[in-house]
Amino acid sequence: MPPPQWSNTGATSARYITDDQLAPFVKDFLPTSQVELTLSCRNLINADIISKSDPFCIIWMKEPWQDQYYEVTRTETIDDNLNPQWVKKVILNYNFETIQKIQFEVRDEDLKGSDFLGRFETTLSDLVSHNSRQFVGKLSGIPNRNCGEIVVVTEEVTACKQIIEVQFSAQDIARTGWLCLGLCSNDPFLVISRSNEDGSYSVVAKTAPVLSTQHPTWRPITIKATTLCNGDPDRTIKLDVYDHRNNGSHKLIGTCHSSLSRLNSPHEPPMNLVDDEKRKNNPNNCTVGVLRVDKINITEDVTFLEYIRNGTQMHFAVAIDFTASNGVYTDPRSLHYLSGNRLNPYEVALRSVGEIIQNYDESQLFPAFGFGAKLPPTGQVFHQFPLNDNPSHPYCSGVEEILNHYRIRVKSVTLYGPTNFAPVINNTISIASQFQDGRHYFVLLIITDGIISDMHLTKRAVIEASSLPISIIIVGVGDADFDAMDELDSDDVRLTVDGRYAERDIVQFVPLNKFMSKTGSFIKSQTDLAKEVLAEIPEQLTSFMKSRGIRPQIQSQSVPQNTSSVYPTAPIS
Repeated sequence: MPPPQWSNTGATSARYITDDQLAPFVKDFLPTSQVELTLSCRNLINADIISKSDPFCIIWMKEPWQDQYYEVTRTETIDDNLNPQWVKKVILNYNFETIQKIQFEVRDEDLKGSDFLGRFETTLSDLVSHNSRQFVGKLSGIPNRNCGEIVVVTEEVTACKQIIEVQFSAQDIARTGWLCLGLCSNDPFLVISRSNEDGSYSVVAKTAPVLSTQHPTWRPITIKATTLCNGDPDRTIKLDVYDHRNNGSHKLIGTCHSSLSRLNSPHEPPMNLVDDEKRKNNPNNCTVGVLRVDKINITEDVTFLEYIRNGTQMHFAVAIDFTASNGVYTDPRSLHYLSGNRLNPYEVALRSVGEIIQNYDESQLFPAFGFGAKLPPTGQVFHQFPLNDNPSHPYCSGVEEILNHYRIRVKSVTLYGPTNFAPVINNTISIASQFQDGRHYFVLLIITDGIISDMHLTKRAVIEASSLPISIIIVGVGDADFDAMDELDSDDVRLTVDGRYAERDIVQFVPLNKFMSKTGSFIKSQTDLAKEVLAEIPEQLTSFMKSRGIRPQIQSQSVPQNTSSVYPTAPIS
């Protein structure tokens, strides 16, 4: 049985993608503007017994035509803090002509889940039109309790595309606390805040603490100019150095003020860190250290659309779960149940997601595989086999052909197991590793019903793939516990295994039930599903290109772009 090929058959030259093909990545209409929200809270409820709450905020929105709120994003979690200032910004499209309801839900993260701390509901227009950029709302939702307040700072996002990479260090930082008078060192970390129009400050970045030192050098910070100063190089930036405390009550050591233009000036001297409390009593003896800019680099950002419009080709492959936990196709309770009256969850996923992504692969030929089944006539277990039963050319021309071959295959194979992801990911790696020049980007769509059997090997494969032009979309069907998928979809915490970290986040997990009708026969909102499925691919593609120093280049029409390569499907018994 010869191995199949994953090639770019039928697409031998680069071309420009049309605006129609870019539709799933852009809005149906142009927004009036884009706004950035900075969030913080005051006097939250303490839901923990021994320590303080570990709060995070979920942001929900509802457009006028929608019945239910949908989650937009969520902030990072801040440990042991009842007055959190979240760094993560919320970027929203603001539309003047519609009423966009927005809800902020604050929760306390625990090992077993999270506890509700309060919510606040308003409209985006209320936030935008507020006289002060600092909007204060009263949290509610717990009877007979004062849940505290949420503070929302709203700013219009400018068109500035600059990216700043800056590294700070400090010298001779004063020790904090009477126990530290010559006996121990601080664990200093740096917090950067930008000034608001009303004179307040919003946190935009923070470093990890450097342990036991009075002379820290912090890891470089990469931040957009729109986030740091909204594109205004002369806008005031506040730099606070804190001593880290495990109980969350971090001690402020000293503060200084600057701006992007001053930070970027080669003639700007080191900045004195000042203790404001000491300055009140003795202005001549309030310096508690020196802060330096070790290096700063300002570059122009490059967008996803610039890569796509200038010739980067996207290639999609599909892998479908044929393990026994799905149930046989003749059982009405099965996720693979074939009925002439309604689509099963796999068919819904294939059609809905496939119709979204097929616009981005110019060849319109999609390698489509199954995994986790015994194949006739030998009964061997395969962890990757072509749906069309043609190992030398495992391609389907569009979504309908994938669906046709899927229906034939699910009747002819024996559902088995285990649910191994590593083989299909590793085979994608074998292809993508040969094409790292920025002209090609590979997306693997895995549709599955349950828990990964080879999680350790899957993590290793994802980490290996994170250094290559690869994204992985995992669509979960059915009602299984998909908590483990969140570990792979590492939005806030980098994936790690065996002491090795992922170079970037490349996995997007989407639970299909979130978008299905009550009958489970169709997707309630194709637009919402498209947003969720494709949400992270643009950033994942651009992060790979930038990490390799690849900028958009118009490719020659006369140079063939052949991605033909071996795609192994060796049986695993």
